[in-house]
Amino acid sequence: MQRYFIKEKKETLTSAITITGDDVHHISRVMRMKPGSSLICCTSDGQVAQCEIEEVNEDSILCRIVEWQNIDHELPVSVTIASGLPKGDKLEWIFQKGTELGAASFIPFNAARSVVKIDSKKAPKKVERWRKIVKEASEQSYRNLIPEVHEPAGWNKLLEISKSFDLKIVAYEESAKKDELSNLAKALNTAIPGQSILVVFGPEGGLTEEEIKQLTDTDFIVCGLGPRILRTETAPLYVLSAISYNFELSR
Repeated sequence: MQRYFIKEKKETLTSAITITGDDVHHISRVMRMKPGSSLICCTSDGQVAQCEIEEVNEDSILCRIVEWQNIDHELPVSVTIASGLPKGDKLEWIFQKGTELGAASFIPFNAARSVVKIDSKKAPKKVERWRKIVKEASEQSYRNLIPEVHEPAGWNKLLEISKSFDLKIVAYEESAKKDELSNLAKALNTAIPGQSILVVFGPEGGLTEEEIKQLTDTDFIVCGLGPRILRTETAPLYVLSAISYNFELSR
């Protein structure tokens, strides 16, 4: 059943939901839904309602709530992926696939070795596109919530943001080269459902020794991701898969 996200919380709704914005065109023109058609609406607090369309208007869709469903497709822990700005469309790939794998939010940041630098004037348009990619991926993968996409952060801003997380991990290829294979598992085994996890990944050239030092000085755990060296766009997906296995599939 087609899934749409609304801005309201469950507590503010009674028996009806009004869908507005770009989804109106998708429902009426792309999916060609009519009164009587069924769809799923997800509230901003992650609640899921099965609905039936009552009215299709030019700028809104009025839906009747049929029933609230007790469904949770979110990871038991809240995982934020912080990626050093990579080249090309790799960041969009991370956002799309990371959303499918359960990431709660994304923080792109300017690392010392980032070749790409996003101008502050262009950032809002970039972020708007990224959020659209994440929204569509959330609908496709039956998420309860749309992950948050932050505006590109500087290095000091990333360090400041990291202070609010329960568990902080940095993926470092030099650790993998030295056959470090256990830190990720050990770190995840210390986490409990409901906690927040921040995982930092460098751009194509990796993180510098100074960046790693600053991270470890602020309680980051340095982890290798197995014996093979992963690309900057592959590493976040590896970690999200490991987190899913640790908290969902192995229990």
